[in-house]
Amino acid sequence: MKKLVCVLVAAAMAVCTFTACGKTEQKELEKVTLSEVTHSIFYAAQYVAINEGYFAEEGLEIELVNAGGADKVMTSVLTGAADIGFAGAESCIYVYLQGKEDYPKVFAQLTKCDGSFLVGRESVRNFDWQSLKGSTILPGRKGGMPYMTLLYALNKNGLAVGEDVFFNDTIQFNAMTGAFLSGEGDYVTVFEPSATDIEMQGKGYILASVGEAGGEVPYTTYFAQQNYDAQTLQKFTRAIAKGQKFVAEKSAAEIAQAIQPSFADTDIKVIETVVQRYKDIGAFSSTPVMDRESFDRIVEIVKNAGEISNDAVVPFEALIDNSYAEKAQP
Repeated sequence: MKKLVCVLVAAAMAVCTFTACGKTEQKELEKVTLSEVTHSIFYAAQYVAINEGYFAEEGLEIELVNAGGADKVMTSVLTGAADIGFAGAESCIYVYLQGKEDYPKVFAQLTKCDGSFLVGRESVRNFDWQSLKGSTILPGRKGGMPYMTLLYALNKNGLAVGEDVFFNDTIQFNAMTGAFLSGEGDYVTVFEPSATDIEMQGKGYILASVGEAGGEVPYTTYFAQQNYDAQTLQKFTRAIAKGQKFVAEKSAAEIAQAIQPSFADTDIKVIETVVQRYKDIGAFSSTPVMDRESFDRIVEIVKNAGEISNDAVVPFEALIDNSYAEKAQP
């Protein structure tokens, strides 16, 4: 009996030791603060990577912060308040042209066109950009990608801002939907699910995709300071690439289920509708690798907006580091 008790005690100690060791050996996730330009279904692959555990698989825990504008995202990266910024590549172009030696570089791309939609107060069956003549549009912050892509699309369709159409750019990005619903402007450009929400309230109608009109560009990208840990950037990019593969291969319904935890206040059917709408216009990039031609177009858009001079030189290699994205291909 005494021998049996000793055996049981020894076994119990072994189990306790194994359990303790298991807890000790369990690695803590590395926290990464990610500052996003806004919170939108447009960034489906990012939320898939979070909710499907792709970041956790890479040993990362994402602390997501909604900055409410690309300028604020860049400020958070430059000041160290955020580890990684998520916004348009134009943010890095501006800092680069200021002559800073330690400017942030883009290391991955998530979307490949403008994700905003033009919303008007009346339903139009066959929308024509020329019908905007004489109207006032809420375009977002001057110098931001929503503003500049809309301007580019209008110019491509023969409309001059200040002559044919007018911009009210005094309203902050996050306040644009509320301002439109309160009666400001004739049209507004908004991301999803806000555009669909406006329609469901019967207070506006989606008329056109700014992304379709503006063409393919590296619209939302990830960037970090050049001295940021390379291993962490590689892990982060692998997780994003997995999310992009999921979005490319799965149906809108499956994607909606995966990202719903990130949009708890939005009906699942609305999420599915929005995801399909973005799929239809080709908004989702299937790879984090940035294409040189699309980068050149974003430079063209920024120049068209007058934010940088026409003779400004913006080298692809200086601002874009595709090495992480190329290694992260699933």
